[in-house]
Amino acid sequence: MQKVEKITLKLLSKTYIDYLYQFKLSEEQHQFTALPQEVSELTEGQYGVMIMHYEEPVGFFLLHQTERVKEYSDNPNAMLLTALSINEIHQRKGYAREGMILLTNFVKDVFPACDEIVLAVNHRNVPAQKLYSNAGFLDTEKRKEGPKGEQYIMALQIP
Repeated sequence: MQKVEKITLKLLSKTYIDYLYQFKLSEEQHQFTALPQEVSELTEGQYGVMIMHYEEPVGFFLLHQTERVKEYSDNPNAMLLTALSINEIHQRKGYAREGMILLTNFVKDVFPACDEIVLAVNHRNVPAQKLYSNAGFLDTEKRKEGPKGEQYIMALQIP
């Protein structure tokens, strides 16, 4: 894996929509997540976040402050992370790992009331489980049935 340089997180901006709509994923990955063009129509309480390599979006995910969070956490200050994807041409460069490492400080800056990020990861999606675990997410031991089978609920505490 090459050294990751100049990775930042940035809230979704219309300026980058064309880049995001060009994202591609393998079928194996797409079964577990969504492409940016499938989730870019945001509703109140949803925030698109781009993983940027310099000025190019290489990854994308959603943060939710909606009623949906209650399915994963009893914490009223929690946010839900969904739909993480890295454009296929930028995979295996450490961008997802670096993006998740930057998440704590990003959330502190942009959503100061948030003190926990929760997510669900499919039991068969071992690479994603490792990614989240390496970024500090812990298995809550809670399980949820998802469209592709059992989901592990993981949480990251924001100090």
